[in-house]
Amino acid sequence: MNQTQFAKPIESHLERFNRYFARQMRSSVPLLNLVVRYLLRSRGKQLRPMLVFLSAGAAGGITDRTYVGAAMVELLHTATLIHDDVVDQAPLRRGLASINAVWKNKVAVLVGDFLLARGLLLAVEHNEYDFLRATADAVRRMSEGELLQVQNFRKRRTDESMYLRIVGDKTASLITTCCRIGAISAGADTAVQELLGTFGEKVGIAFQIRDDVLDYTSRTAILGKPIGHDIREGKITLPLLRAIANATANEAKEIRQLVRSSSVRNGSVERVISFVEQHGGITSAMDTACTLVEDAIALIEQLPVSEYRTMLIQLARYTIERNK
Repeated sequence: MNQTQFAKPIESHLERFNRYFARQMRSSVPLLNLVVRYLLRSRGKQLRPMLVFLSAGAAGGITDRTYVGAAMVELLHTATLIHDDVVDQAPLRRGLASINAVWKNKVAVLVGDFLLARGLLLAVEHNEYDFLRATADAVRRMSEGELLQVQNFRKRRTDESMYLRIVGDKTASLITTCCRIGAISAGADTAVQELLGTFGEKVGIAFQIRDDVLDYTSRTAILGKPIGHDIREGKITLPLLRAIANATANEAKEIRQLVRSSSVRNGSVERVISFVEQHGGITSAMDTACTLVEDAIALIEQLPVSEYRTMLIQLARYTIERNK
């Protein structure tokens, strides 16, 4: 199933949302408008606005508030992507030159700041302080997750509990926020907001685990980056952690030293990938992702039957079935 198929029940809402979102990004500064037009050309598949709208539909119904919430989340997400590209010195974003590559870091940082501020102002203008609380918490978690990853990389120490915390904060927090804001916009009670938030957390962690597995299994042409990209960067993710747990102490020590070495060559990457495959790291990590998704589905099945609930369930399964 293609990701865009999840949008079928909300296609008309997404079309209207795209126009609404573009209006929220306008400015009186010509350079800013130029960059915004460039950004709008390179947007992804809108997974996060889709989650807001589907969650709202499943929780009681899509309203005008849902558009505000979806725009807030998308502004925040776009801002964090721009800032991430500056931090990572990334030359590309979704196949196009990144903002920092075209306009340099100063402009990129300021555009990201503008989008973040615009999202916060959007909430204030509509008196949506629950949205503001949810998005501010997501920003806090994402920042902490990034810094925790930097700290652990410097110390060269990662265990499974730390991995899951970083993944939860860096990746799952925004997906959690999308689902929670959707429920808030539909006027759902606190219990339903919590339910959808937990659904998003579990799906978000499963999504990242699948990403980490694909780093070991996917062809470059499919994933869009060389196989073993995380290994080359010295990142220890769940497939490797599980393989290390299944290996002897000597094997585990040797592989950890190999991944932590300053220059990981192609032969070393292939060796680490082979080690992870042989010691069941990929299967074990995917088992965890599948369990998370099934737990998330069990939660969402407590909501009334609807086409929105059905699409959320299918989207949850897609996160672990996708090949890119």
